[in-house]
Amino acid sequence: MSPLETLRQAAAVPIRNGQVCVITSRSGRRWVVPKGNLEPGKSCGEIALQEAWEEAGVAGILQSDPIGSYLYEKAGLTCHVVVFVMQVTDVADDWPERGIRERLWLNQSQALLRVEDLGLREILRLVLPSKAG
Repeated sequence: MSPLETLRQAAAVPIRNGQVCVITSRSGRRWVVPKGNLEPGKSCGEIALQEAWEEAGVAGILQSDPIGSYLYEKAGLTCHVVVFVMQVTDVADDWPERGIRERLWLNQSQALLRVEDLGLREILRLVLPSKAG
């Protein structure tokens, strides 16, 4: 892949009771939402649901249209992430990546303090109602 190519990814923003589920990155140094690379034969929505289960142990219903997208750099590549809002219907005590990730449920202000990626923060501002006002 040349530096000009873009890695396409899909993400889910799991929401339950006015809170968002954030997880640690594989390195454990950053707070993110579940996301993964697109795979042949699977839609963006299917990947978002799959990653939400594998990385965060949550299942639910995706809104049919993405709420937005953002770009970030990873290992010299530009990643383009299409983001879906997921209404969580099930939270598991055990899931595939439980041993390598932490999972937290946060309100908007807490999530914005933890998430460093500016593009993801803008998405979270759209998804969660602000308590201000």
